[in-house]
Amino acid sequence: MPTLTCTELYTDADGLARFREKTIPLSEGDAVTALSALLPAHACQWRRSAVGFASGFHCTAAPQWTLILRGRMEIVLRDGSARVFAAGDFFYSNDIVPAGARFDPEVHGHRSRQLGEEALVTLFLKI
Repeated sequence: MPTLTCTELYTDADGLARFREKTIPLSEGDAVTALSALLPAHACQWRRSAVGFASGFHCTAAPQWTLILRGRMEIVLRDGSARVFAAGDFFYSNDIVPAGARFDPEVHGHRSRQLGEEALVTLFLKI
C-alpha cells in the first residue's frame, strides 16, 4: 500500500515540542490515484505573514494541518532544532499544551518566522 510521509510537530511526554515523521496510508482510490481515508476537519483559515514576521514561543491551540502556499517558514523548537517549509510543503501541527499544564513560554511550544523576500501565505485546516 502506498503511503505519504509528512512532518508532525507534537508535544512529547516531557512537555517539549518535537518533530517526527508521520505516515499516512493511501489505502483508497485506485492504481492511478492513491488517496487517504477521509480525515476530519471543521474549518480552514488563511494567513499572510509579511516579510520579517517572527513569533515568540507558543503552542498550537488545537491540532491542525499547515500548508505552505507561498514563501518559506521556519519552525524552531526549544532544543534549537529547526525545520524549514517552503511552498508546496505541509505539516501536522499538534504541539498543544499538555493536559493539566499551564503554558510556560520557557518550556512549551515552538516559534515560527517567515524567511526570504516573499511574504508567507499559509492555509490552516483545523481538526
